[in-house]
Amino acid sequence: MKDGGATGGPLSKQQLRVWLNLLKVNRRIEAELRSRLRLQFATTLPRFDVMSALYRHDHGLILSALSSMLMVSNGNITGIVERLVEDGLIVREPVPGDRRAARVRLTDKGRAEFGRQAKVHEAWVAELLGGLDRDDTAVMLEMLSRIRLNETENTDD
Repeated sequence: MKDGGATGGPLSKQQLRVWLNLLKVNRRIEAELRSRLRLQFATTLPRFDVMSALYRHDHGLILSALSSMLMVSNGNITGIVERLVEDGLIVREPVPGDRRAARVRLTDKGRAEFGRQAKVHEAWVAELLGGLDRDDTAVMLEMLSRIRLNETENTDD
């Protein structure tokens, strides 16, 4: 580790505190978003996440790519997808040349519904992170980028 961050040193203890605080903040924000999504839209965070991924991919995604993108199992995605299909928010289409694969994409109704939810979700996140000004936000993004870059460098071995 850099800057005296050897295991047990002062820096590693501070880094542990940073990690624990990141976890606490993430859990608090995620719990609040889950609650608000349930109360205002009668939906769940996993459904919102699936619709968000599909919103960014106009032509849809193969289920395995969707589960990989969201870092969940195919089994978890299948149940969510089934309910979204039943609600008319997404459609499932066969993939030519691969009988086992299915592509899912938002319907017009799903695209409109996600757009409505996303606008409110963005306002909620802004409210929950309201203690950060523009400069704080830029610094936080930079620090998190450095963590992600360090993670990538350490996994390339």
